[in-house]
Amino acid sequence: MRIRRTLVVAALGVLAIACAPPQASNDSPQRTASAGATVGATTGELRVWLFQEPTNGPKEAVVDEATAEFEKAHPGVTVNVEYLPVDTRASRFNGAFNDPASAPDVAEFGNTDLAGYTASNGFADLTDDIKAWPDSADLVPSVLRTATVDGRTYGIPWFTGTRALYYRTDVFDELGLKPPKTLAELTETARKIRTAKPDLYGIATGGKSQYSFLPYIWANGGDVAEQDGDTWKSTVDSKQARAGLRQYAELIHDDICPPSACAQLTGSQSVSAFAGGKAAMTIGGDFNRAAIDAGAVKGRYAVVPLPGVRSGSIAPAFAGGNLLGVFRSSDRYTLSLEFVKLLGGKEYQEKMFTAMGNMPTFTDVQNRVAKDDEFLAPFIRTAQAGTRFVPSTPAWTKIDAGGVLPTAVQQVATGQLDVDAATSAAAAQMNEAFGS
Repeated sequence: MRIRRTLVVAALGVLAIACAPPQASNDSPQRTASAGATVGATTGELRVWLFQEPTNGPKEAVVDEATAEFEKAHPGVTVNVEYLPVDTRASRFNGAFNDPASAPDVAEFGNTDLAGYTASNGFADLTDDIKAWPDSADLVPSVLRTATVDGRTYGIPWFTGTRALYYRTDVFDELGLKPPKTLAELTETARKIRTAKPDLYGIATGGKSQYSFLPYIWANGGDVAEQDGDTWKSTVDSKQARAGLRQYAELIHDDICPPSACAQLTGSQSVSAFAGGKAAMTIGGDFNRAAIDAGAVKGRYAVVPLPGVRSGSIAPAFAGGNLLGVFRSSDRYTLSLEFVKLLGGKEYQEKMFTAMGNMPTFTDVQNRVAKDDEFLAPFIRTAQAGTRFVPSTPAWTKIDAGGVLPTAVQQVATGQLDVDAATSAAAAQMNEAFGS
């Protein structure tokens, strides 16, 4: 069979990545049957949308191998893979939800976009078929939850990403320091480093680094919102959430990471500061490895899980990543699901890790790759300890784009507001977005 691929390189109305997911209306009924039963056509063209990477060759090589295997196992099927620029995804998905004739059968999509896509009725409910798939028992439970909305599963987590604590081994050795075992120890360690070496930030982290401060809220027993039936309500003004936000904001202080330099730092900028030799620690992801190794600290750092409140605990990390799902409008449901299970299954997740470094989402595959690469161990320990996620509602996109929580952190770090006032204001903005 001939594999046809279309690489989309022209912008189709470039949109910011933080833009809201499509709120189109897809009235296509889902083709249903008992789990495992064949639904829809089993021959013809299978259209697949995947995201284009900055360097797409390694991804294409793995996908080509999977499509060749799939076509060999399914005579009469041609797989057509189209690679979409991430920043044009909103217009493409919106168009597909409005016009099923233009829609693919299978698509890759970000887990933070899922709530908006389900509100648009865009993806098929895979719950029963995923439960019936033997390999699903090995999916990391907290990562699988990133593919669910209201208890229903809409995709297979294709890869995930977590953050952990990078630290300078040369600095720690020189000062006789050990990696911190609690968040409180992290603060004190960062302060000691800044005192001993005023040219270094004790830790590079910022007011805009949302996925760095959310673990502080979660580790202190708080959360940003809770769901009651169909309604979401902010809990960022709870005692526990306030304790976490206050503890994080202590890092953005003259004796650790000065507000004048750090209040505006994003996560990527914080990692860049560490990579450039300006900081002794940072909170970064497994996906930041290449950038750090390209900097001044290559060979002079190590990674441990971000500690929690109690010694020996791990702060819950945000589980980022992408999913593979089946468009609700597809008339090849079973064929699409089989392709998703192949490309998103254990064998090809491991191949994708080898090609691109994407962290697998199956526990046994994670353990296998960690044996060959000790760098991954703290990130996998973090993932398996239990990750957390943002509220699964389209309203979160508005809250996120508005910088509601980073603003609260910045207000506390700069002394503009105390933590109670800042979180009360944030909760009010969030509840307005939630409609509660």
